[in-house]
Amino acid sequence: MSDEELVEDVPEEAVDESEEEPLNVEDSKEESDLDTEGDIAADYLEEFMDIVDLDGDIDTYTEGDRAHVSVVTDSQALVGKDGEVLDALQELARLAVLTETGHRSRLILDIGGHREKRRKELLIMAQEAIAEVEQTGDPVRLPAMNPYERKIIHDAVAEGGFSSESEGVEPQRRVVISVA
Repeated sequence: MSDEELVEDVPEEAVDESEEEPLNVEDSKEESDLDTEGDIAADYLEEFMDIVDLDGDIDTYTEGDRAHVSVVTDSQALVGKDGEVLDALQELARLAVLTETGHRSRLILDIGGHREKRRKELLIMAQEAIAEVEQTGDPVRLPAMNPYERKIIHDAVAEGGFSSESEGVEPQRRVVISVA
């Protein structure tokens, strides 16, 4: 029996043509860069927490195109009123990454689950505003929010099939939701 005859007898499903796409070096490099950003920020925050004598565990992970750093702690000292201290620490962590890598970071810092809790509140706010727009047909203006919070609202509104845009000037910039 020739080699050709042997191949012909094998069902197509059994033939491994290796349909996997080749590893995209750029994607793995980007993920590696995000891991590095998270590690740099985590080291910076760990040192900061040692200086101010606060306890907490630090976890890092990547999601989408951002590095995430989460400080697991019961203390709200690093969150502050309306997350103001958290926002400042996030900027400091981003500056630490910039100093070390030479490029700007979009990392997200969460402390004590504050951002995740706020995200859930924003999703509820978006759903309530969508329901109001659906019922009245009139645009709904939400309270002023930071860019990260507005992005959460915009994504939820788009997913719901409605239209949204930001209006105003920082720090009073807000989302307006309307019928698409």
